[in-house]
Amino acid sequence: MFTKILIANRGEIACRVMETAHKLGVKTVAVYSDADANAKHVAMATQAVHIGSAAPAESYLRGDLIIQAALDTGAQAIHPGYGFLSENPEFVDAVEAAGLAFIGPSADAIRKMGLKDAAKVLMEDAGVPVVPGYHGAEQGAAFLAERAVEIGYPVLIKAVAGGGGKGMRLVERAEDFADALASAQGEATTAFGNPDVLIEKYVTQPRHIEVQVFGDGRRAVHLFERDCSLQRRHQKVIEEAPAPGMTPEMREAMGAAGVRAAEAIGYKGAGTVEFIVDGSDGLQPDGFWFMEMNTRLQVEHPVTEAITGVDLVEWQLRVAAGEDLPVSQEALGISGHAFEARIYAEDVPKGFLPATGTLSHLQFPEGARADSGVRAGDTISPWYDPMIAKLVVHRPSRAAALRQLETALRKTEVAGTVTNISFLARLSAQPDFVRGDVDTGLIARHLEGLAEAPVACTKSRSVAAVAAMGLLDGVQSGFSLWSPLTHAITMVHQGDQIEARVTVLGAGRYQVALDGTQHDLRWDGATLWIDEAKVGATWTRDAQELTVFWSNGYVFHVIDPLEREEEAGAVGNVITAPMPGLVKAVFAEAGQAVVSGDRLAILEAMKMEHSLLAARDGVVAEVLAVAGAQVEDGAPLVRLEDEDA
Repeated sequence: MFTKILIANRGEIACRVMETAHKLGVKTVAVYSDADANAKHVAMATQAVHIGSAAPAESYLRGDLIIQAALDTGAQAIHPGYGFLSENPEFVDAVEAAGLAFIGPSADAIRKMGLKDAAKVLMEDAGVPVVPGYHGAEQGAAFLAERAVEIGYPVLIKAVAGGGGKGMRLVERAEDFADALASAQGEATTAFGNPDVLIEKYVTQPRHIEVQVFGDGRRAVHLFERDCSLQRRHQKVIEEAPAPGMTPEMREAMGAAGVRAAEAIGYKGAGTVEFIVDGSDGLQPDGFWFMEMNTRLQVEHPVTEAITGVDLVEWQLRVAAGEDLPVSQEALGISGHAFEARIYAEDVPKGFLPATGTLSHLQFPEGARADSGVRAGDTISPWYDPMIAKLVVHRPSRAAALRQLETALRKTEVAGTVTNISFLARLSAQPDFVRGDVDTGLIARHLEGLAEAPVACTKSRSVAAVAAMGLLDGVQSGFSLWSPLTHAITMVHQGDQIEARVTVLGAGRYQVALDGTQHDLRWDGATLWIDEAKVGATWTRDAQELTVFWSNGYVFHVIDPLEREEEAGAVGNVITAPMPGLVKAVFAEAGQAVVSGDRLAILEAMKMEHSLLAARDGVVAEVLAVAGAQVEDGAPLVRLEDEDA
């Protein structure tokens, strides 16, 4: 076993690897950028080395600096985590050339699976079923359009070097193919530096089921399947293991296909073979096809660990250090059911827009595993993925696990940024999902109800009003001489202004009048009652922002009496940056006539591209930003002429 390893990553995966390494007595080295100087993974590590500025290209993607950090600190091996350099074969070659071990597959295995078209040919040769499609080198637009017709619509255009849904477009009609192809190629070029695409038949009721495999370079085993069908724009949202509706015959067929795929390339370490499955008539052994292989540890690996009792990171370290596979296929089994929900800083009602912010409060519930790379006081940076945590639950049955997932989500407390927690909690109780009737289109079909912003009831608003006055900070011992003392307070919640009147009836007793109703609150310093019913609400305040946690997190802005309203100005005239980011492109010109919904610019932030649209019809007065500029949250990019101009 190694005595010291370097983790070439950040955030929750760096922390996750360190937990296992320290359990095994292995020292760890963290690397960090300017933005991560005070990050959790830096604090957890035995040693930490600064490698560059906040931009990934100048820090976490600098393989040369990372390798030098490993050599300088005496690390014997490098664990890549996932993302960044984890599937970069040139980095693997450089690591091994420096005399270090790479905790993962060989560069050859990564190369073989790195391009989807070549990987599909390899899998066909290995006897792994492959989706009908075109995976060739000819990339002419007319030629690809002809192949799409031959395959039959609907088809899926996918970047051959892709991942994470980037460079992927669904095309349902031949007349839409050209535009979709150009868009996919453009995004693929930006994300991967490679515009080439492949075309596949689109399965109309698809499920995404993947098989966890693990190899030692000679033989491989599978650790059963995960269902990752709950997706939004090809991004996984909630994963579970095992897959609902799985039959022994289907599991045996998929597991065997996964093992064949791994052994065909001499795979070493943890990997995932992803399959698209036809869910239109139950799960059938002949109804699944290879999509791609992820040659690394997956974000969703904890659900596999939960049902198998295996620490996959420990296996990674042992096999990379030269040990054989720890167990045989026959020794592996499934116990219970597990779910993982990905908690992000993102504004769901605004189209899941990634968000930033400083976490003024962060608390996870008992009874759930929380893999997180942040702590209270940490900042969600615009430079990296806005994940806050992965919440994992494990129970004897799927029904029990799903109920626990919803409970755990509703008890998770995050303040200081918007999150997708309410969306995840609603999704975990969605009837189709509860029944196990899942496919990749489920979220899209029910998005309107799932994505609604939670609105606080009058009882939650009453808690906020009393808390905003500091009356719930402890037991209040004050009294009134002749009559109850009444205070007025103004708050804003979800754009609505709330006028509340709080009357102090005695020590820890209050009456709140707001929104045409009235509630009595009682607080003894530990327990809260509303209208004589005990409630489990909690709250936290940071400056003028107060959050009440009661099944959801309800955010209130407390209005200071001296605070002046901002002038409305030219509302709708200025298109601003919704977050810090890089202006990737500007399509507007001064004097140009635009209509509502026209794309005026593209902002790149949080590893995604965001189109900024005209809010109304009008004429461009001036363009205030240029492509390539780094802008702050709220920076004006394009101004329209006044409507009465």
